[in-house]
Amino acid sequence: MMKKIFTLCLMIFLVLSMVACSSNESASGASEEESSQKTSDEPEVKKVTLVGVRDAQISSQQIIAEKLGYFKEEGLTVTNQLIESGPDIGPMVAGGSAPISFQTNFMDIILASSGVKVKIVAPLAQIAGTQAVVAGKDSNINSPKDLEGKTIGIPSGADVMIAIQNMAKYYNVDMKKIKFVNLAPSDALTALEKGDIDVMAAWEPFITKAIHNGGKLLFSGTKDNFEGKNKEVDWMSVHTTLQATDDFLKENPNTVKAIIRALIKATDYINEHREESIKILAPELHLKENELKEIMNRNVYSMSVDHSFLNKSNGKEVGEYLVKVGNIQTVPDKKDYIDFSLLKEVEPNLIK
Repeated sequence: MMKKIFTLCLMIFLVLSMVACSSNESASGASEEESSQKTSDEPEVKKVTLVGVRDAQISSQQIIAEKLGYFKEEGLTVTNQLIESGPDIGPMVAGGSAPISFQTNFMDIILASSGVKVKIVAPLAQIAGTQAVVAGKDSNINSPKDLEGKTIGIPSGADVMIAIQNMAKYYNVDMKKIKFVNLAPSDALTALEKGDIDVMAAWEPFITKAIHNGGKLLFSGTKDNFEGKNKEVDWMSVHTTLQATDDFLKENPNTVKAIIRALIKATDYINEHREESIKILAPELHLKENELKEIMNRNVYSMSVDHSFLNKSNGKEVGEYLVKVGNIQTVPDKKDYIDFSLLKEVEPNLIK
C-alpha cells in the first residue's frame, strides 16, 4: 500500500514539474522575443549631431525636440549644430560632415543632380508663405500691373522667383517691363527703406523686418495680398526636409526612425502650443517674439507627404527653374533623392 502511495506521489510531482517547466519556458520564450524586439528597435548610434539652420522655417522642430527632451525620450543624445547660412549645408552634406541635416527639398534636388547620395526621409513644413515680395512704403504699388516699370531687388537665382513668374502669368504682368537687380536680402532691406528700389523679394526674417519698416506685403508663394485680398494661391511650393546620406540611412535606420518620432512630437507641440513654442524658439533664433510669431504663422508645420510636396514642390516646375538658373544640368528622378520608407514605418498615416 505504501509503495502505491509513494508511486502516485512521485507521478504527481513529475507532472507538476513538467507543467512548471513548460510554463517557465513559455514565459522565457516570450521574454526573449520581447527582448529581441526591443533590441531590434534600439538606435544603432545614440549620439548624433543634427545640422540645421538658425531659421524658423528650417529648424523649429529640431530645436523644440531637443529643448523638450523628445530626442532623449527616443534614446538619443543630440547636438544641434545651427549654422547661419542655409546654402552652406549642401557642401557639408556632399563632403560628409552632415550625414543628417535639415534644409529644403530644393537642396536635395541640386545634390542629387550632382551625384551626391542623399535622401529626403521626411518633410517638415510647407514654407512657401515665407518666400515673398514686399513693396516700399512710397512705391505706390497696389495692383499687379503696377509692378511694370518698377525695380525689384532679389538675390540672383532665388527660389522666390518661381512665385513672381507664376503671379505674372496669372495676372498677365509683362516680366520684361520689370527691372531685377541682384541684392542679398539684407542689402535689399536697406535699399527698400532708402527708396533705392521699389520692391524686395526674399524670405524670412527679412520679409517681416521689411513690413515692420513700413513695407507692404504684396504676395508670397501661398498668399495674394494685392489690394488687401489676403487670398490663398498656389504660386510656389517649397518644403523644409529632414535628409540623411545613403550610407547613414543604410547603417542606422533605427536612429533615423527615432529622430523622425521625436520630430513628429515636436511638430504636434508647435501646432498645439504656438505661444509656448515661440518663447522657446525666439532666443535660439535671435528674433523678437512678435517677429517670430508673424514668421511662424506664414509656415505650415506638417510632416505629411501630400500632393503639394510630391507634385508641386518636387515637380517639373522646380526642376526646370533650377536648370534655367544654372543650379543643375538635368532634373534627377525622385527616387534618387526621396525615400519615405522609414516615415511610413513610423507613422503610415502621414503618407497621403
